[in-house]
Amino acid sequence: MSKLINIDGIREASIVDFLARLGHHPAHRSGGELFYRSMLREENTPSLAVNDGIGIWFDHGGANQSGIKGGNIIDLAMSYWYPATFYEVIQKISDVMAISLSEQADTSEKVKRQRTAPPEEPRYTINVVKEIGNHPAIVQYLQSRGILEQARGRMKEVYYSFNSGPNEGKKFFSAGWQNEHGSWELRNKIGQTDFKACLGRKSISFIAGNPDKLSVFEGYMDYLSWLRDNPHSTDSIIVLNSVNLLEIAVDRAAGYQEIDLYFDRDKAGSTALANFQQKLPHATDRSEVYKGYNDYNEMLMARLRCRLPWQDDYPRTRSDHLTSGNRPKLSNPFLTNIFKTHHHGNYYYLGCSPIFNSPLLRHKVPLPNII
Repeated sequence: MSKLINIDGIREASIVDFLARLGHHPAHRSGGELFYRSMLREENTPSLAVNDGIGIWFDHGGANQSGIKGGNIIDLAMSYWYPATFYEVIQKISDVMAISLSEQADTSEKVKRQRTAPPEEPRYTINVVKEIGNHPAIVQYLQSRGILEQARGRMKEVYYSFNSGPNEGKKFFSAGWQNEHGSWELRNKIGQTDFKACLGRKSISFIAGNPDKLSVFEGYMDYLSWLRDNPHSTDSIIVLNSVNLLEIAVDRAAGYQEIDLYFDRDKAGSTALANFQQKLPHATDRSEVYKGYNDYNEMLMARLRCRLPWQDDYPRTRSDHLTSGNRPKLSNPFLTNIFKTHHHGNYYYLGCSPIFNSPLLRHKVPLPNII
């Protein structure tokens, strides 16, 4: 008869407390979930969700090196201290949480880990759905992302409330669109935080178009940013809504002769790209379009910050992209833009660059009609 470690105390430990002791704190709350910037991989937008009431976490940004996307506190610790062994991880949790590990007799040779059952869908009510343009905060948010006009008719204003949990009875609103399950994918700005959530079951979003030509985007904001630059495109569209849904997207994309991929230029996006092209080798990586930026929308917002008041947007098409030599890049919104104009004939040459001696990036733009 062997001696086994009793880990009941560890299973019952708070994930939020565990992360706090490791120096990680939530960026914001959505319903009964707390959202963290993932400590398991690199990311800018908080997408690791923790429901401490039922002891579950899930990383919407995708799997890390361990391949674990969610689970209980032990699964989180296995990811955090990867590739440590199970027994090493249990000891580390014990040390961090100051939980003593007692031993118990058992005839089994291994610790039997019990996985927590998946949580039920959150109980919420969709109070009303309106067209974009009714709530000034949503309008301002979409304007700040540079996609207000593209969002009209393709997104809605979703007003909802929760029937249980810490936000029971409270009313909320967000910009949203529906995925293939009819669930609402939500986006908004809360303070300085980009809020994202899903009311219902996660899935991809599909927009039917050309039966032979498909463009695939990681996020809906990137799709709308691309649409601003390609207003006459008839491509069919897939938006992942989460890189964890890549396999579903690959299955839907398999019948298309031409596939363009617009994934984020970060580790999760690179992994998704490699996995997609492994399954469908004829798919083409188009992320070179926004080289120097994390995604299409980040490039669009930087480009708009360099625009003069009288200018329309810089026209861009697939065959007429700005090259890396003349692309305006303002990755830090707190940097001061320096504008210089040089008159030559009927044009001004506009230079837009952040401070810190960045090279001046010039664009030839027409003079405004001033009477």
